[in-house]
Amino acid sequence: MRKRAKKLGRALAAPTSITSAGASLTKDQSGRAKRYFISMMVRTLCFILTVILPSPYRWFTLVGAVFLPYVAVVIANAGRETINRETVHFDGNNKAIGN
Repeated sequence: MRKRAKKLGRALAAPTSITSAGASLTKDQSGRAKRYFISMMVRTLCFILTVILPSPYRWFTLVGAVFLPYVAVVIANAGRETINRETVHFDGNNKAIGN
């Protein structure tokens, strides 16, 4: 359908969301795991470079290898707690119709 619409010269708009719900928990967890894995690969690279590089550069990579786990955990855990501005929150003070 998209290819045909592009051939006809019509631009397709992004689909409209009908809910204020965020991404699913499965997608969120897989994204966090991917970010953490990439950070740990960078940390592994820092350790390897610490062994290979000469002295002045060695210390920078060692500092990166030491502090990167903290940064990786903070980055991997960030995101799910944010509140969407369009999200509607209900509290216990709302009255039902007829009360």
